[in-house]
Amino acid sequence: MVRTAFAADNIDYGDKKVTEEMIPITMFAGLTIVFCLFFWFRFRMRNDLQLTIRTAIDKGQQLTPEIIDGLGRPKPQKDRDLRLAVIWLALAAALTVFGFAIPDDGDEVQRVFMGIAALPFFLGIAFFVMWRFTERKS
Repeated sequence: MVRTAFAADNIDYGDKKVTEEMIPITMFAGLTIVFCLFFWFRFRMRNDLQLTIRTAIDKGQQLTPEIIDGLGRPKPQKDRDLRLAVIWLALAAALTVFGFAIPDDGDEVQRVFMGIAALPFFLGIAFFVMWRFTERKS
């Protein structure tokens, strides 16, 4: 059995079944809250945009299709791919360091975390390549 700094076998939590059941409940509740907030804020943004357009029309402003299209879709940032590359590479590095930080007699934990870190690493490399070979306008 692998003993880690996170193992708390000697601590009495009372009813451990309740604690074990709360782990997936908390995870799914957290994911639900994040998705609900995402959709709520997207709804609010679109609602505010519609209110802005309605107010402009009520005041007699001329709205061309280009203006409306520009309001609905913000311009993409020039260095978006580079920023995403840095984020993915940092996540890969963090997973690798976390794997080495877990005490283990063998190297199983390190290998598992390096395998998990391979996905964000290659995503970061792909975003970096896209940033490097994409033509950017000033």
